[in-house]
Amino acid sequence: MRIATPRAVPRQILTFAAVGLINTATYYGLYLLFLNPLPYLGAHVLAFLLSMTGSFFLNARFTYRTRPTWRKFLMFPLTNAANFLITTAGVYVIVGVLHAGNRFAPLLASMAAIPVTFVVSRWIMLPGPDAAG
Repeated sequence: MRIATPRAVPRQILTFAAVGLINTATYYGLYLLFLNPLPYLGAHVLAFLLSMTGSFFLNARFTYRTRPTWRKFLMFPLTNAANFLITTAGVYVIVGVLHAGNRFAPLLASMAAIPVTFVVSRWIMLPGPDAAG
């Protein structure tokens, strides 16, 4: 287990943000692709699950510089559980309650989930002292 250096956390935050942008673009492209054959919530769920897999591997390699393991892979959905709940509720509120367009709803809803996702992701990918920051 590596000890976190003072520069590790800021680098991880920046890399996490970059991976998040890539993941969001992947998610959004898949969401738009699935939006025609599926209802908006179905498109959201499927795009979310597929992009989460890519996010795991990018974060393991670039953000936390740790070896991807089955244990981490199986726990990684926990990093997105809060994200999923927040974004799904947000998409529902934006589209179903506020009657705004369904194309940009997931992007708006996902912004609220970013800080929670980073904290939980760091805890999963770097168990032990490194996760505490």
